[in-house]
Amino acid sequence: MNFSEMSGIKQWALVLGLAGLITAGLYYTYFKTQRDANATAQTALDAKLRENRELAPYQNRLAEINRQLASLEQQMEIEKRIVPDDKDIDGFIKMLDAEAMKAGIELRRYTADPTSSREFYTEVPFDIELDGSYYSMMKFFDNVSKLERIVNVSNLQVANTKKGSDVKARHVYQYAPGETVIATCTATTFFSHDNQAAAQSSAKGRI
Repeated sequence: MNFSEMSGIKQWALVLGLAGLITAGLYYTYFKTQRDANATAQTALDAKLRENRELAPYQNRLAEINRQLASLEQQMEIEKRIVPDDKDIDGFIKMLDAEAMKAGIELRRYTADPTSSREFYTEVPFDIELDGSYYSMMKFFDNVSKLERIVNVSNLQVANTKKGSDVKARHVYQYAPGETVIATCTATTFFSHDNQAAAQSSAKGRI
């Protein structure tokens, strides 16, 4: 029987039946797949929202934590300048030479002494010999005391340029008219303990 020969009721029943089959087919193929994908996406979204809620209390502290980290890094950099963690003996000597030049004195000699290891650091002492005017000498030691890097001065002896042997000066130089005193002392710098061996090796090369 052709569709056109069917009664109106049967035609409608057939159309509705076909529509139902098509709808069922779409449901179990495209729509169900899409619904499952939506459900998976919703589950992931719920998990992310839950994670965000758990992290929310820490967000307000993030700026403070970053400030604390920046402050700690700055403190570490300052400590490295005060007590370096490398073998920068040349930097130490250049620093003293610069202060001597600013004060107007002559730094004649550096002699490395044996290093001394402590619990957290290593002492690296140098015997030094210098000459100049009395006030220039005092200015030099005052400048050294204000350096960011720690430098301890000990065993200071001062005499006029004609009595260098009194302070164990090793040589006599052609002193300028304004150079009236000679001084010898021990200048000690410091390095982090982990670099003791490197500091000793470098110090021996600067005699």
